[in-house]
Amino acid sequence: MHTPEIIGLFIAAAAAGVINAVAGGGTLVTFPVLLWFGMPPVVANATSTVALVLGTAGSIFGYRRHVAMVRGWLSRFLPVSLLGGLLGGILLTRTSNEVFGKLVPFLILFATLLFLAQGAFRRRAGFDGSGGVHRQSIAVAILFQFAVAVYGGYFGAGIGILMLASLGFIGLSNIYEMNALKTILGSLINLVAALWFITAGLVDWPRALIMSAGALGGYFLGAHFSQRISQRAVRLIITGVGFVIAAVMFYKQFCR
Repeated sequence: MHTPEIIGLFIAAAAAGVINAVAGGGTLVTFPVLLWFGMPPVVANATSTVALVLGTAGSIFGYRRHVAMVRGWLSRFLPVSLLGGLLGGILLTRTSNEVFGKLVPFLILFATLLFLAQGAFRRRAGFDGSGGVHRQSIAVAILFQFAVAVYGGYFGAGIGILMLASLGFIGLSNIYEMNALKTILGSLINLVAALWFITAGLVDWPRALIMSAGALGGYFLGAHFSQRISQRAVRLIITGVGFVIAAVMFYKQFCR
């Protein structure tokens, strides 16, 4: 690797860490950069996943004060997240990105719109305004989380947006607690997928280690400073990131 590539990979991973800590979608930074430096798509995706999952400790540490409040939800979403992440990783190594890639823009756009209008959806889903959630709503959210985990293991761009939309749907309203839960689940989804990619020999380790160092700092900064601004501002940032991700994916799939 030349010096410009080392610097470029480090900066891209740091930016991805910040984006993932706040809303998700950092893969849309690291994946194209790896492609730009000449890495094959499947190897680039695997290397990006491993690099970002190694940096999630910074983000989880940044949200440590909110973890206790979401432990009950973790027990519900953890099994399907691990299973889905592994299945997605296996699918990546055995199928083409083409068909699934065409669905990604629509999924992210739908999730962003859902997150934007989550108040109305919570009322229809059975959230009674005092913390209660109907069992059917939880069951739907668990199934949705499994689908998100499969996608996360397969490619991963925008899983934060999808999870935040689902958590809003079942009644969670504290954006910091939602981000803590999203970060833990997202890191576990990526972890099981990363372990599969490592087993399959798809990871470019020199580049993954450089990017993991940048991602670690980016995750911590993103988690730390996102809690210093109002929840409304964080929601606006998340919504904006969602629309940007959707626009980028639509352009990549249908305008090139």
